[in-house]
Amino acid sequence: MYIDEFRDYCLAKKGVTESTPFGPDTLVLRAMNKIFAITGIDTFEFVNLKCDPERAAELREQYEGIKPGWHMNKKHWNSVMCDGSISDPMIKELTDHSYDLIIQSLPKKVKDEWAQL
Repeated sequence: MYIDEFRDYCLAKKGVTESTPFGPDTLVLRAMNKIFAITGIDTFEFVNLKCDPERAAELREQYEGIKPGWHMNKKHWNSVMCDGSISDPMIKELTDHSYDLIIQSLPKKVKDEWAQL
């Protein structure tokens, strides 16, 4: 998968915006203003994705290309390699999971706004 494909996949989701608050080399994707994905723009070596803690641990045991989230809370975030060691469908599935976790955690008022988009 390439950065353009990943970016387009994320931006197609309801309520998603992008920014570069950590500098021009780091892409941050947010669902209703809450981060669900962070990746390097130029290198696209890996993407940090939020994950259910139990599933995060299981994925790290199963896949060599999934590691504790770099510069993130290791309990809730995984770094998923984009070097071909993790399939594109799996990257998309884990991106969906991250997005869904964020949407589920939104306050009712914000979730209602999201539902109206």
